[in-house]
Amino acid sequence: MSLRTALSRINNAYRNQMNRTFENQKVVLAVCVLSTLLVCGAFAYQTSLIPSSRLISPDELAKILQSSKGEKPLMIQVGSHVLYSQAHIPSSEYIGPASTEDGLQRLRKRVEPLPRNRFIIIYCGCCPWSHCPNVKPADHALRALGFTNVKSLYIANNFGADWVEKGYPVAKGD
Repeated sequence: MSLRTALSRINNAYRNQMNRTFENQKVVLAVCVLSTLLVCGAFAYQTSLIPSSRLISPDELAKILQSSKGEKPLMIQVGSHVLYSQAHIPSSEYIGPASTEDGLQRLRKRVEPLPRNRFIIIYCGCCPWSHCPNVKPADHALRALGFTNVKSLYIANNFGADWVEKGYPVAKGD
């Protein structure tokens, strides 16, 4: 075999290896993109997994808060601090985003001493209900701790449109 033939074979083998490497990189990139889309999709629609029996409308909650009868719920805002400081339901407590482990730990710590039948309302209002990353993890954490009287405030669009602009009671600041 001549030197030219040997070099040609080595060059072809190198090109074939590089093509396979490039194809493998494309496959890895495609898998990464698909995985990211699936994870984002799972979080984006998780609030829709909360049964309607565990939801409360803004109107229903406003009536409970205005009533002089019955136990008032513990209201916990599980969204961003910026949103809470701009406007929140009076007497609600800020816990932090339940989409983070820190927020979930603060939620667990806050409710730890409470009786498991305590009436608790969780809400966020950061974005449309179907895209909220905070309510479902909070609901799941409370259920996992054995709480049986938890309701999620159904905020279809955002807190401003579905609570503030409807004239329901609002507090500002921390």
